[in-house]
Amino acid sequence: MHIQFVGSGDAFGSGGRFNTCFHVVSGELNFLVDCGASSLIAMKRLGIDPNAIDLIVLTHYHADHCGGVPFFILNAQFVAKRTRPLTIAGPPPIKEWFPRQMETAFAGSAHSAKKFEVSLIELAPERPWLFRNAEIRSVRVSHGLPPESYHGYRISIDGKVLAFSGDTEWTDSLIELGRDADLFVSEAYVYDRPVQMHLAYRQLLEKLALIRPKRLIITHMSDDMLSRGDAIAHEKARDGLIVEI
Repeated sequence: MHIQFVGSGDAFGSGGRFNTCFHVVSGELNFLVDCGASSLIAMKRLGIDPNAIDLIVLTHYHADHCGGVPFFILNAQFVAKRTRPLTIAGPPPIKEWFPRQMETAFAGSAHSAKKFEVSLIELAPERPWLFRNAEIRSVRVSHGLPPESYHGYRISIDGKVLAFSGDTEWTDSLIELGRDADLFVSEAYVYDRPVQMHLAYRQLLEKLALIRPKRLIITHMSDDMLSRGDAIAHEKARDGLIVEI
């Protein structure tokens, strides 16, 4: 499984980083996890072909994680001349969110004619979802209201497991989400003082023995975290970082 951090930043551009977006390729599967507002720019800078992407999996509907979707669609429609279908999957209420987001970004775009089909799939924690050679298990995390609209994901492909916390406070659901994963990508917005809706790095360290990931990468870091240097004992994400698992 080939994973590239297209964007590793928070909502506020800390460290000059792009918004959250991961590009994953494994065999026949080519997809994004999250597509924050700056993601199309970052993808083009990295030379990632948007037309090769068949699936976008969204953790939640804050713009630093999903705000790039309208521009991905508009680029596909008017610039890249996409014809292959695109699937967008995420927590409820994805079918209400999508046209609203399109209209907010570019009036009239929600219902404009396209030469490619867009399928919207609502994911639920009790129903693992299969897409080609991937099994995607969603886990409810704690990042605001309504609670059902915030997911982390455990994605299994060809015997490998990628887990992503999404944005969240500490919740015990992270233990099962990341347990023994080949790669666990976890947010740690601050170092030692938890803030509402986000995780502190030292909180994560206290629970790490229960999670036991084979590899941990920290992402979605604030300026507080980025200034800590060697105090962060684990790998830190950066824009463009490539990981093979």
